[in-house]
Amino acid sequence: MLILLTIVHVIVCIFLIIVVLLQSGKAADLAGAFGGMGSQTAFGPRGSATMLSQATTAAAILFMITSLSLSILATRTAGVSRTVLDSSGSKQTVPAKSGAAPVRPAKPAGAPSVTVTPSGGGPSKTIPLQMPPSGQSQKAPVSSATPKK
Repeated sequence: MLILLTIVHVIVCIFLIIVVLLQSGKAADLAGAFGGMGSQTAFGPRGSATMLSQATTAAAILFMITSLSLSILATRTAGVSRTVLDSSGSKQTVPAKSGAAPVRPAKPAGAPSVTVTPSGGGPSKTIPLQMPPSGQSQKAPVSSATPKK
C-alpha cells in the first residue's frame, strides 16, 4: 500500500509541475506588459477557469491527499520497523540456572588495592584499584578526605 501510494504521489507531483509550467500568467496580454490590469481588483481580472487551471486544482488536491496519507502511514509504521541489529544472525544467550553462584572475575596478580578503615571504628575494607591500560594516562578525580558535617 505504501509503495503504491508513493508511486501515485510522485506521478501527481510530476503532473502538477508540468501543468503549472504550461500555464500563462494572468498579466500575459499586451495590457499587462504596460501595467494596465483591466480591473480594479486586488489580484487582477478574473477570467473563466481554463482546462489547465482545473487540472492544477485537481492535481493540488491529489497532492495534498497523498501527502497526508503518506505521513499518516509513516507514523503508524514508525515503531514496527526492524533494525539492522534485529536482523543480524546473532545467537540468543541462555540465562544461567537459578541455583548457580555468580562467577567473579579473577584478580590479576600484583593488582594494587587500598585498605580503608572507617573513622567510626567499623571493619576495614580492601578496595582494588582500577589501572588504565599500559600507555594511557588517567586523571584521578579530586575529592576531599574530610566528611561533611
